[in-house]
This record gives sequence, structure tokens and C-alpha cells, in this order.
Amino acid sequence: MTRPFTPRPWLRGGHVQTVASFLIPRRFHLLTPPAPEARLIEVEPGIQVLCHCHWQADRARALTILIVHGLEGSSDSQYMLGVTEKALAAGMNVIRYNQRNCGGTDALAPVLYHSGLSSDVAAVAREVIARDGVSRLALAGFSMGGNIVLKLAGEWGSQAPPQFRAVAACCPAIDLAASADALHEPANRIYETYFLWALRRRMRQKARLFPGHFDVSRLRGLRSLREFDDKVTAYYCGFTGADDYYDRASAAHVVERIAAPALVLHAANDPFIRITQETRRKVSSNPNITFVETADGGHCAFIGSPIETRNGSNGRDEDGYWAEREIVNFLRRF
Repeated sequence: MTRPFTPRPWLRGGHVQTVASFLIPRRFHLLTPPAPEARLIEVEPGIQVLCHCHWQADRARALTILIVHGLEGSSDSQYMLGVTEKALAAGMNVIRYNQRNCGGTDALAPVLYHSGLSSDVAAVAREVIARDGVSRLALAGFSMGGNIVLKLAGEWGSQAPPQFRAVAACCPAIDLAASADALHEPANRIYETYFLWALRRRMRQKARLFPGHFDVSRLRGLRSLREFDDKVTAYYCGFTGADDYYDRASAAHVVERIAAPALVLHAANDPFIRITQETRRKVSSNPNITFVETADGGHCAFIGSPIETRNGSNGRDEDGYWAEREIVNFLRRF
């Protein structure tokens, strides 16, 4: 049972919450254990991703959470560190996963990343199960990462590894086409402008690192994320265009097949994540999915008021970041 979300009195509204989540500085105390293990894991022949693995003393017995970030995020995104801090305090292992090229790994391979790469997460899961003896595994994801972990859970269905216990997603972009189009609305241009700037910068960096593999002229005249995905993402990632990419990469097509306990958190005033009525019907018809939609919270923000502990200090899991707390509390059951 989730606790109701109440925004901080001075942080009400979808845009306010969303922007504040980027601007408010946070301090993290990842003290248990003292340092993560940086590990490169091969997800396809010649393609590696960087994971930061935080292990408890008995890593095999503790629940391991594999967390996936959103578009142009990394393992150092604030929500990734926030979940990590809370999960470690709850006695869990945490793997902070960087998608291809993210977290400073552009030079590893001449490839781009996209919203459909659930197979990469599956490869990491197989690796830690086999190498580290992980006995219980959960997935968590934010935004684009939320789509990926739900997609993987749906693809696994009833044939998931026996170690797989649960999945949690915050503001997942499970209807990619609808969300990409919402991002182009006038009220959301600030977000789309930022994403396009970051994606263009990454494309130019890839072209410098791998001469001859990428054509930066494809960036000319792009005015929307959909156009970027049509001219760049789809072209370099094996799709016929943006429509084909959005269709094949969206978790909406497989959510009805999720066979493990799942938590989906969504804010009704998320500026640009849209969940269609058809997808809502699929979600509501699956008894394994708990869908929580709050009136406020913005995009992957959900900034509430810190809760004071008895000794007058703020506990690590009571810092007001509601979605992080709810994800960890949900996964405690497993």
C-alpha cells in the first residue's frame, strides 16, 4: 500500500516539480558498503555497458535491484543515487546501470542507445545471476528506463529467470509515440530543447570518436524529438523510421504479459509522459500490476516534505522524495 503523495507547499504543479528536481541540489551518503564496483558487462558481441555495483556483505542472499535511468541520464542521475541510498539502507544490493554511451562510455563502441534495448538489461541480469550468485533480482526504471524494465518484464512473462521477483517503474514512457508528440507541445518546448541539445552533442561526440560511422549532416534541420528519432535513432538502430521505432520499442505492447509483481508510478500532471486509454486498459486488466496515479508530482520528481524522525534528523528514506521511497518500500517485500 503506497502512502499518498503531498507536494511541498512551494512546489506544486507538474512543471514546477519537474524543473525543481533538476535544480535542487542533494547530498547522498552511500556508506553501505563504502564503494561500488565499476564493472563493464558485454551485452552484445563487442558492446559493453558500465554498471556500478553496490554489494551487501552477503550479496547472494540480499535482494539485488537493477536500476535503469532515463533519456540522457546516467548512473549518477539524482534519482538513481536516491534509490540507491534508500535501498542500501534497507539491506539490498544495487546495480546502477548505464545505458549504451551513458556515464562517459561513448568510446566503447560505435553504437547508439534507444528505448527498446531491454535485451541489454537482460544480459546484465544474466551476468550478475551467473557470476555473483544473485538469488533474488528486481528491476527498477525511470522514464525511458521505466519503459525498458517493463518491456523486459513483459517479454520474460512467465518464462523469467527464477531469481526475478518484481519490477517498479516511475513515470515510464510506455507509449513512446504519444509521449514524443507531447514533448513537442508549446508548453514542453523547454524539455524538448534540452533533450535535442544533449542528443546532438552526443551524436557529434560519437562522430569524432568513430570517423566514418556517423553522418552529422543528419542533424540538420531537426526541430523535434520525433524528427531526431526518425533521422538518427531509427536510421542507426535498425528501424525503418520513428513510427516503427516507437511501435516496436514501447512496453505498451507487452504489459499485459507481465507475470511478476509490478509497481507503476505516474503523475497526472507529468508534462510530457502520456499513457493512452488502450494501455491503461491493459495495465488495469493485469492483476500483477499496481498502478498509482497521483494528482501532482511532475516527471520523475514527486518532491514532498521531509519527514522528521524521532531524534529530529531526517532519515535517509524520509527525505521527501516520495517515488524513491515507494519503490524501495514496494521491493522490500521481496
